[in-house]
Amino acid sequence: MKSFLLKISLFVAMLSCTGLVSAQECNPFGAYTNRDGEPDTLTSSLGFSGSAPLTVRFEANPDGNVEPGTNFEWHFTDQRSPRTPFLIRYEQDTEYTFTSAGSFSVRLYQIVDGDTISIYDPITVSISESELLMPNAFSPNGDGINDIYKAKSGYKSIVEFKAVVFNRWGQKLYEWTDPEDGWDGTFHGKNVAEGVYFVNVKAKGADGREFHIRRDVNLLRGYNETTTTQP
Repeated sequence: MKSFLLKISLFVAMLSCTGLVSAQECNPFGAYTNRDGEPDTLTSSLGFSGSAPLTVRFEANPDGNVEPGTNFEWHFTDQRSPRTPFLIRYEQDTEYTFTSAGSFSVRLYQIVDGDTISIYDPITVSISESELLMPNAFSPNGDGINDIYKAKSGYKSIVEFKAVVFNRWGQKLYEWTDPEDGWDGTFHGKNVAEGVYFVNVKAKGADGREFHIRRDVNLLRGYNETTTTQP
């Protein structure tokens, strides 16, 4: 009888939530920072499709009063074994970083006194296979266009990254470990001369793919969007 009453009580609470507030306020959701550096959310109806690493804080977000004896379980599964979780978290809110490529499902179970009261629709996360390309030229002339030598936009699921720039004599000029960062064409705060430099990149993707990129880098200070040749 006690278990039956608890189920009725929670069911009524869920109905009242559905009638009064939005779906995100009624149901579990995930909070993360998108590639533009802005806060964003995941829900069962609005999942994620993009690159790793992705850190998400999953919040149970229960409605109103939580019955005594309530426990929460987060079940993480992937497409390789959709019925067997590779991770279970026993907490109301939890944080997880996705570092592998693939399709993942995160489902919340709400349990009262050992009885599963609610099984929420899963939140889906799809992590793409890795991609990484480095350009062969840049123009650090202060026009705001292509002033930084960095990975080409559109890189995907890079979880480890290191790039080093050398001059023709093998002297290291700059290194960085985030594909969003890059080299501004200076050494010890002073502009280096126009010419050819060299970059060595070692990176690893969420899918295990390893990147070893070595190429020339043409530094062209005189180039801008209105010219096709160096004056």
